[in-house]
Amino acid sequence: QVQLVESGGGYVQAGASLRLSCAASQPTSRPLGMAWFRQPPGKKREFVSSISRLGNNEDYTPSVQGRFTIARHNATNTVTLQMNSLKPEDSGVYYCAAGIRGGRFESGYQYWGQGTQVTVSS
Repeated sequence: QVQLVESGGGYVQAGASLRLSCAASQPTSRPLGMAWFRQPPGKKREFVSSISRLGNNEDYTPSVQGRFTIARHNATNTVTLQMNSLKPEDSGVYYCAAGIRGGRFESGYQYWGQGTQVTVSS
C-alpha cells in the first residue's frame, strides 16, 4: 500500500506562488502516473495536472496552463506542483494521486493523499 503525503499549502495573496510537494511512502514495483486534483469550496473535486510514469508527458487543465508546472523526482519518490500567479479561483484542497492508468479522471488513480489547503485571497 502506497501512502501519499502532501505539503506546501497555505494562505497567499493573489499573484503569489506556492509549491506543493507529494511524498510517496515507498517506491512501487513499477512507476505510477501521478497527478494533482483540487476541490474548491462547495464544488466537486477536479483535475489540475498529471505527469506520466516516466515523466515525459504532462497535462494541465486549461485554467492553470502556463501558470502551474508539475514535476516528478523518482529518485526521492516525490512529485511537485509549482503554482505561480495564483488566483482566488485556485483556492481549494489539493490532493495528490498515484495510479497505474493515470490520466485526467479519478478512476485512473488508486492512491490518494489527505489533501493540503490552498487559499488565495484577492
